Amino acid sequence: MSEKVNFFKRRKKPLIILVVLLAIGAIVVANLQSRREKSVKVTVDKVKKQDLTSIISASGEVKPKKNINISAQVPGRIIKIGVEEGQDVKAGDFLLKLDSTQYEAIADRDQNFIRAANADLIQAEARLQRDKNALARLKQLFTDDLISKEQLEAAQANFDVTAAQTNAIQFQIKQAEASLKSTLDNLSKTTYNSPIDGVITSLRVEEGEVAIIGTMNNPGTVLLTIADLSVMEVEVEVDETDVVGVSLGQSADVRVDAFPETVFKGKVTEVGSSAIQRTTGVSTTQESKDFKVVVTLDNPDRKLKPGLSASADVIVAEKKQALAVPISSLVLRDKPNVDKNAPSSAREEEGVYAVESGRVKFMPVGKGITGGMMIEITSGLQDGQEIVTGPYASLRGLKDGVLVKSEEKKGATTP
Repeated sequence: MSEKVNFFKRRKKPLIILVVLLAIGAIVVANLQSRREKSVKVTVDKVKKQDLTSIISASGEVKPKKNINISAQVPGRIIKIGVEEGQDVKAGDFLLKLDSTQYEAIADRDQNFIRAANADLIQAEARLQRDKNALARLKQLFTDDLISKEQLEAAQANFDVTAAQTNAIQFQIKQAEASLKSTLDNLSKTTYNSPIDGVITSLRVEEGEVAIIGTMNNPGTVLLTIADLSVMEVEVEVDETDVVGVSLGQSADVRVDAFPETVFKGKVTEVGSSAIQRTTGVSTTQESKDFKVVVTLDNPDRKLKPGLSASADVIVAEKKQALAVPISSLVLRDKPNVDKNAPSSAREEEGVYAVESGRVKFMPVGKGITGGMMIEITSGLQDGQEIVTGPYASLRGLKDGVLVKSEEKKGATTP
């Protein structure tokens, strides 16, 4: 028994040495293999919580909410202008006047014709009453067989002719009254008063010019423009891919090129329901469509002028302390073991490469709002988890289990 114990004691030390040597050999082999395995240089960042604000930017121009072009409604020579460009006006204030001599003369002619026709009507009605009485007497005489039928028929014909003449004069009077009404309407259109309170933003004519009315192919003379500058808007064009996120009441920051240091606050008050129709160029089905969005400024400054170039940043969504990653870290790849004939939405998945023990693992994620260069992650990652954020060339070639080596971001400083 003691010999067996001594035997094992003698063998124990060499066995321990052998195990140690094998372990060291395994470590050496593993190190050699890891050295032979080429690592991919990537930039690594951590998933973190932060405030996100999703913004849609678009450009356009400043416009007043009320902007009225006063155009010529009747032709005529401008004989008086009562305002100047930039002048404040109230509703009802005199603006300008066209020469009304012609329309006044036509109105006098129509009025005199009506007076003459009324006089003729009095005579015709008197004759009609006379012929009516005569016809009634002759009918009685014919009943008593005191006159012939031919005499009665002649009296009836005279009455009918007189009645027709009376009706004709009545129709002439109605026609003349309609003509007078039209003439007075044209006469009223030779004097222009302000329809609203506002500012004369454009005065395009001078005294002595002849104003013409528009036709199908030629626009009429725009005499002047009045704008209510108390309510100002910024009309911008938003791309079709972004307009679905814009809704009434959303806040917006407006910057006007003429005042680069000032940020104007406003709200979305109108979202176009159809795309803007382009009047120039050849339109194709592949052409990008834009929609009109109107932002009304909260407290417009009087220094704002219609037509100034502006841009609006519409805040479409906000999240406080949302889990977020850089947009550059998102990768779209084919799902494993999926039929290649399936739709792309079923074959592809979007996610990020997480770094675990120096190797990467693809993690499908759920997305939320986008804020600047960051995007909200609603599922698939945890706060503080390390992910690969770039470069793009490395991200394209990554696969699960690839060994990676972190490198500093460009522009980063070492503490």
